Amino acid sequence: MNNRDSFKSRLGFLLVSAGCAIGIGNVWKFPYITGEYGGAVFVLFYLAFLLLMGIPVMTMELAVGRASRKSAVLGYKALEPAGSKWHIHGWFCILGCYLLMMYYTTVSGWMLAYFWKFLNGTFAGITQDAIPKVFGAMLGNPLEMGIFMALTVFGGFAVCGLGLHNGVERITKWMMSCLLILIVVLAIHSVCLEGGGPGLEFYLLPDWNRAVSAGLGNVASAAMNQAFFTLSLGIAALEIFGSYMVDDFTLTGEAVRITALDTFVALLSGLIIFPACFAYNVHPDQGPSLIFITLPKIFVDMTGGRIWGTLFFIFMTFASFSTVTAVFENLIACAMDNLGWSRKKSVIVNLLIVFFFSIPCVLGYNVLSGMHFIGARDVLDSEDFLVSNILLPGGALIYLLFCVTKYGWGFDRYVAEVNKGAGLKMPLWIKPYFQFILPLLILVILIRGLI
Repeated sequence: MNNRDSFKSRLGFLLVSAGCAIGIGNVWKFPYITGEYGGAVFVLFYLAFLLLMGIPVMTMELAVGRASRKSAVLGYKALEPAGSKWHIHGWFCILGCYLLMMYYTTVSGWMLAYFWKFLNGTFAGITQDAIPKVFGAMLGNPLEMGIFMALTVFGGFAVCGLGLHNGVERITKWMMSCLLILIVVLAIHSVCLEGGGPGLEFYLLPDWNRAVSAGLGNVASAAMNQAFFTLSLGIAALEIFGSYMVDDFTLTGEAVRITALDTFVALLSGLIIFPACFAYNVHPDQGPSLIFITLPKIFVDMTGGRIWGTLFFIFMTFASFSTVTAVFENLIACAMDNLGWSRKKSVIVNLLIVFFFSIPCVLGYNVLSGMHFIGARDVLDSEDFLVSNILLPGGALIYLLFCVTKYGWGFDRYVAEVNKGAGLKMPLWIKPYFQFILPLLILVILIRGLI
């Protein structure tokens, strides 16, 4: 118990945890759905659901980690009532982390590939019509995608191999500091573009007509989904960092800070994308096409576009790579805790597993492009469906029930752990909300995702 590694600084914990939460969805999903669902109207709903759902569930994951000083499976075992089987969910958490990395490493590799393409001048002098072909050519080339996926996997495990302090904490602090500086620079540049004003209005002014035409129920549902998924809750990705925490600060205060950093990046992503899209008369599309087709079209037309494109994809590489290293650390810690392996052995075995199981996603756009799985989805979308629609909301519901019911750890023990240290306290009157309303909200997300 006392031999557990811990973060050297509070800033290290906050930046590593925020790095786990901050990912690709902050940039390619948040701005688009904000625009679609009424600008600031959606943002208000989103912030409300972060307070109502995201922060409470995050405190639960962190509390299980800090109270047990263990990773997923053993964390449950240390806290669950004798004879109960809550720890089975720990194995699903580990499965979820593997599944997430089976496709996330490929997408992170895309970011690295585009950073390289902007740096080496692939887009210099290219026509607008040729830009989608660059993305198509990359997807059709298993060797190119495989190389950048491998760089992501080997790079992530190399960082984790250096240890919690010298690797994960030190390098993530550096990466996240650069990420936050880069996003501010990119946002300022975008806001100052000539003709970008209407984009700011579209993004930041509440448009109730747009929200009503989309349906306020749909706006609320989309905000609930985004607030929940943006924090990567439910598969113990953050629980492991709770196990490395000291008792000096309350978990509610720390969860608020992590969420604030995540939201800051999401909001500033919109400041990068909407003014630029409006300045260059380009429609902000959702998903990969926004990042790999829409934005490159803008950078190609922009003065100094090669530099701005390079900076943007460094930012995207850091955003995705910080998530990769955080989840890798979880997998390594689980192997060390459950199997008694050294860090070196855990790194090598997990590297081989993740690399091998990431190959189907790489091949899913070329060699295996004819194969479809869940609901006619391709490899990546099938893996994402299992993680996003089942394991994340299902896992969050289990963490919640474990922390607030008498059949699990129990509300009193959970609150005592959350309120240890200085900072914002979790009020005791919130218990009925946690027991009766919050489970229903998460059930809504789970059922909608399955439908």
